[in-house]
Amino acid sequence: MQEANVFVKLDEYKDILDIIELINEKVKEARTVLGKINDLKNQEDSELEMWKTALDNVDRKVEFIDRTLFEPKY
Repeated sequence: MQEANVFVKLDEYKDILDIIELINEKVKEARTVLGKINDLKNQEDSELEMWKTALDNVDRKVEFIDRTLFEPKY
């Protein structure tokens, strides 16, 4: 494969550089937003786990009360 020279007008080259810089900035912004979303998801998962634990505790207590109240006494 032969290499060929490519000629581009200087003002078009500068426009291309500006576009590439803008794309890089948008990618960085997207990564920042994605990181924040991930942090929120982790916080949500933690809260949901705490709620699950609390409900499990309530469920065990209700089962204990139910067994205690309705256990036949001899």
